[in-house]
Amino acid sequence: MNRLQRQAFGPGCVSAAMLIAALAFQYLGGLAPCPICIWQRWPHVVAVLCMALMMVLPWRFWALVGAIAMGVNALISLYHTGIERGWWPGPDSCTGGSVGELSSGELLDQIMATDVVLCDQVAWEMWGLSMASWNGLVCVLLAGLWYRAYASSSASQ
Repeated sequence: MNRLQRQAFGPGCVSAAMLIAALAFQYLGGLAPCPICIWQRWPHVVAVLCMALMMVLPWRFWALVGAIAMGVNALISLYHTGIERGWWPGPDSCTGGSVGELSSGELLDQIMATDVVLCDQVAWEMWGLSMASWNGLVCVLLAGLWYRAYASSSASQ
């Protein structure tokens, strides 16, 4: 395993662990994910694939893709955290929304059209941070590690 592969292995394994943890919370802990939680899983899948591809084709391009994926995930996590904390509204499809001027029929229609798990409700938190917030912090760290692998591989080439 060359230096680039070693540097990509760690962040890729952390993304795999994050996916396993999310699935454990869902299937073992009974915490169903909201739609934005699902969005946050996809960049981790990309990072795991980048790690796997790096083992076969050790191109620094995969490290850059891993860094971008984790940067995107950090932004999705920030967006989700903002929705949870009420900093900005979320998509109507997964937030409670305003019901002040709705008729009873319109309110029932909104309830029936809304996903069971709402994006603006925190299902689990630790030390005052939700899963979305923790995911965002981890993704910032992982983006840095992926980028370091990318940058150090260009210096050695």
